[in-house]
Amino acid sequence: MPLDTLAPWAEPVPHDGLMTVDDLRALPDDGWHYELVEGRLVRMPPSGVPASRLAMRLGARLTTYVEDHNLGIVTGTDGGFTLSKGTTLAPDVAFVRADRVLPPTSPDYDKPWPLAPDLVVEIASPNQSRPKMAAKARRYLQAGVRLVWVVWPKRREVDVWRPGSTQPSTTLRIADALEGLDVVPGFSYPLADLFK
Repeated sequence: MPLDTLAPWAEPVPHDGLMTVDDLRALPDDGWHYELVEGRLVRMPPSGVPASRLAMRLGARLTTYVEDHNLGIVTGTDGGFTLSKGTTLAPDVAFVRADRVLPPTSPDYDKPWPLAPDLVVEIASPNQSRPKMAAKARRYLQAGVRLVWVVWPKRREVDVWRPGSTQPSTTLRIADALEGLDVVPGFSYPLADLFK
């Protein structure tokens, strides 16, 4: 499958053969954000300040709530997850339920974790379209993610994705609030606060 179909949200990186998670981890830090999709390397340029700020704001709010209620852990953009053999993605923010968190003694603890997070947040870049990000949301859901929030900074909207759907279950606007539903029970964050 061509990479523009396999991972339309990213730019393909030419390389020989298929890569592994260990190959991905051995890449030098050159300012790009890399992911692995079915053994093929893709990259995205660094996010701009507005997208990074939104990810930090949402991640901080989510972390506080999750830690206050002992629900699990929240990771940032450097937290990679191996969703299947050959596919490792690093969402801007992710949540893993407490009963699924790897113990520090696990051999995988310091690597991309071999599991699908319960919640994934992706902050769309200006060059990413709804169809491209829909492909990424569907990939997360197919791997077992239970809730995906795709944040659109310029539109001040959030697409909410749930399992079993090929389209967002809803698109939230500035008067709405992000809800953790059954994934992060009780969590609520008004979009007016996120986008201020």
